[in-house]
Amino acid sequence: MKKKLALVFIGLFLVSLAGCRSQAPAPPGNPPQKIKVLLDWVPNTNHAGLYIARDQGYYAEEGLEVEIMQPPEGGAAQLIASEQADFAVSYQEEVTMARAQNLPLLAIAAVIQHNSSGFASPQSKNIQTPLDFQGKTYGGWGSPSETAMLKALMKKYGGDVNRINIVNIGTADFFTSVQRDVDFSWIFYGWTGIEAEQKGLKLNFIPLDKEDPAFDFYTPVIITNEKTAASSPQMVERFMKATSRGYLFAVNNPDAAADIMVKAVPELNAGLVNASLRYLAPRFQADAARWGEMKQSTWDAYTAFLVENGLLAQAIDSEKAFTNRFLPAL
Repeated sequence: MKKKLALVFIGLFLVSLAGCRSQAPAPPGNPPQKIKVLLDWVPNTNHAGLYIARDQGYYAEEGLEVEIMQPPEGGAAQLIASEQADFAVSYQEEVTMARAQNLPLLAIAAVIQHNSSGFASPQSKNIQTPLDFQGKTYGGWGSPSETAMLKALMKKYGGDVNRINIVNIGTADFFTSVQRDVDFSWIFYGWTGIEAEQKGLKLNFIPLDKEDPAFDFYTPVIITNEKTAASSPQMVERFMKATSRGYLFAVNNPDAAADIMVKAVPELNAGLVNASLRYLAPRFQADAARWGEMKQSTWDAYTAFLVENGLLAQAIDSEKAFTNRFLPAL
């Protein structure tokens, strides 16, 4: 029964989005062009630039009326692939696998310049290196890329991935899970790691970007459909101009950015949002020439990792998976 209701909900959601999809850019003087942006998860500081651009009127200045929405069951990427929404927050991992299946997803900006995710565990679990994963229970979301990542780390450290008990906990709360069912999990430090600090829970954290250059992939990214990019390039440019301003606002004013986020999403913990944005502010752009910019070498390295571990039969054409052309000029 729950499955049937979920399918009905998705169907209605698709219909409602289809009726609101953007077409050609609105000429000057016309009503603002309505845009749908789907998040990848519940609202958090990875999404700060979107909320800031809306709150500060950056989208309005570009003739856009932006609605920010949480994804329905099934995820946002599928809706972008089927042209039922304009933009979404996704991940390089997801875009890569989608392109391998000939789905027309296109990454148009890296939200964070370097991978800030990694494997986390309470210090009481005594997991200090990936070798300590052996004999422990890992709580994941059921993706083959997780197993491949664990396998690669075990190979690097001389361990055996078969000695890790891998269980699927879906979207279960990290803090509840590591106190009851699992020993470690994969988290974004900029949110869950900061939340652990706020809770006084000391973690051992193994950052992926320090383990192998291939693991320093872009996560999250902003995506669109390649058909949208081709048919409405001016609209995409205007959206990215305003969104870039939003993220640069967060880079330069993390405390004010936190206030905007909490105002937009009152159920968020204000202390967590503030601490998280202070952590992320120098990381949104980091060493890139401009916010959002992506390198082909980063896309190629992760694709090569997937091919090497049997998750892709052959490398994707990374030039079709991402572009920097819609970012504001330097």
